[in-house]
Amino acid sequence: MDIKIVDVAKIANVSQATVSRVLNNNPIVKPKTRDAVLKVIEDLKYVPHAAAKNLRQQKTMTIGVIVSDIKVSYNADIVKGIQNKAYSQKYKVVICDTQNDMEIEREYLRLLTDRSVDCLILVASLLPEKEVLNVAERGYMVGLVGRSIDHENVFNVHTDNVKAAKEAVEHLIAQGHRDIVFLSGYANAKDSYDRLEGYIKALGAHGIPFRPELVENGNFNETGGYAAMKRLKGKGAVFTAIFSANDEMALGVYEYCNEAGIGIPSELAIIGVDNDRVSKYLTPSLSTINQPKNDMGSLIADKLIRSMNGVFDLPRVSIVDSQLIVRQSSEFNRA
Repeated sequence: MDIKIVDVAKIANVSQATVSRVLNNNPIVKPKTRDAVLKVIEDLKYVPHAAAKNLRQQKTMTIGVIVSDIKVSYNADIVKGIQNKAYSQKYKVVICDTQNDMEIEREYLRLLTDRSVDCLILVASLLPEKEVLNVAERGYMVGLVGRSIDHENVFNVHTDNVKAAKEAVEHLIAQGHRDIVFLSGYANAKDSYDRLEGYIKALGAHGIPFRPELVENGNFNETGGYAAMKRLKGKGAVFTAIFSANDEMALGVYEYCNEAGIGIPSELAIIGVDNDRVSKYLTPSLSTINQPKNDMGSLIADKLIRSMNGVFDLPRVSIVDSQLIVRQSSEFNRA
């Protein structure tokens, strides 16, 4: 009978990735699990393919980073944090920019998983959970920034976007606003859905009806924010405040307001997300939600490196704190 690794995994009640780690003597496997897997291997007289085993034992000291759009400062700051931590531990970093195209992301994933990197980090990934899990099941350690997937090979770092969004919208409500726009990001971005959820929860908590016509997509960039404002005004939407799912879209709102002679915050209050470097230098300065982006990148890289070097029991999910920073763009009280 041709015994395969999947047979060993099934009988030992572990993943194929765990069997692979045992075969490669990876120290991340707990002794009890290792002993159980080795017993099944012995009982089945399983013999791994030598060439495949040798290939898996090679280490490149390289981390692959796939990022949805490196031009977005949120992503760029996270990547910088990854680089700094990796370089400090003598790891190299390969960065792949997918330009918000899922097919490009898949192509880079295939390229990097051809054993050219030791692990992967996905920043603002658009891939369905099933495809990420498929990579993890093949034995790769995967780091996710901005979303969470439950798997023994996956580490997750993100902020509580629902909570942060709710706090931002409640600040606008406290200023007397009831007609509040939500500018979302990419159609498939989990951050957008979570921030929309927080927006809706804040409205509901204060008895304000949710109005779908006040939700517009700005694709997480300045041009998209400008276009979203143009669409809102074009359809005659009535609103006095905007919660933008990132600062870059808020820049587009500023541009539109400047051209249209709309006063900020006297006629329109605005809050963004990310605390981009430029946000405090705008006129008026932009209220925003600060996310420790550099720290998030450093943390996910540290988790992967420590795990690959035999550190056990690292938390699979880390939720980092965000902070609402109130500046001039939302301080005008309409009450």
